[in-house]
Amino acid sequence: MPQPIKVRKQYSNTQYPNVLLRFEDGHEIEIPKGVTKSFDAWEGERIKILAIWDPTSSEREKVDTLRAEQFEDEKGA
Repeated sequence: MPQPIKVRKQYSNTQYPNVLLRFEDGHEIEIPKGVTKSFDAWEGERIKILAIWDPTSSEREKVDTLRAEQFEDEKGA
C-alpha cells in the first residue's frame, strides 16, 4: 500500500464567531473570527468544520466536511 502523504494547509475564519476544525484522530483546532491558522493533515483525511456561536455552550453546528486537500495550501509568512 502507498504511504499516506502529510500536507500543510490553512483555514481562514471569515464568517463565524469561532470555528472548530475536528480531525479524524479526534484532535481539534479552534479558530476565532478574522484569524487564519495552518495545520498538518493526511491527504484524504476528512475534517469537520463546526461553528461555535456561543462559547459558553457545548453546542456546535456542523458547517461542512472537507478532505484535507480541499483546504488552501499554507502560504509563507
